[in-house]
Amino acid sequence: MSDLAELQDKLGHRFARPDLLSRALLHASAAKRGDRGNERLEFLGDRVLGLIVAERLVERFAGEAEGKLAQRQAHLVDETTLAGIATSLDLGRFLTLAKGDEGSGNRQNPGVLADALEAVIAALYLEGGLELARCFILTHWQTLIDSPVEAPRDAKSTLQEWAMARGLNLPHYRIVRHDGPAHRPVFEIAVEIAGQDPVSAEGSSKRLAEHAAAAKLLEQLNRQA
Repeated sequence: MSDLAELQDKLGHRFARPDLLSRALLHASAAKRGDRGNERLEFLGDRVLGLIVAERLVERFAGEAEGKLAQRQAHLVDETTLAGIATSLDLGRFLTLAKGDEGSGNRQNPGVLADALEAVIAALYLEGGLELARCFILTHWQTLIDSPVEAPRDAKSTLQEWAMARGLNLPHYRIVRHDGPAHRPVFEIAVEIAGQDPVSAEGSSKRLAEHAAAAKLLEQLNRQA
């Protein structure tokens, strides 16, 4: 509980339901059989983060087109950004890992840190609603939102922009395969877009696999041009 108190000081909130925070810090490797640890909270936190960042981007860049806003958001919620903020909070030190898993590098693994931060955001949301989550997110993201002059580009953003320019539905990503041990997972993600065969790629996290799949599909589209 002392560790949780220290982390809560870093988060700027004392939980009335500390079990939410404990769940957010529970890595799948330490969960009971049939329990995926903090993955459900990660799923929720990803959506909460996306909403708050999108809301702020629309306010901050009022005259910018949807495609540019999408590029900015993709950068602000990607694994690198999340892992950097998690590192600034020293979040890895508070994770609950399986016994004997200390040597796996999970406390410094960018994918694990990014997922845990999303789970913490979900815990804040469930504890105090959207306003509490918004307060935390803007505290740590506001400078990043305001700083870039030009919207950064990445494979997912570029592919989304390509589809929008042609009036197509946005690219759809789905998990084809998820296996490997908890400390070294492998994700295979397929991306689908109208008029093209699905393309899949692997990565050590869902985000990395999605970016790799988007990059492969862009290469395919460039060959067709």
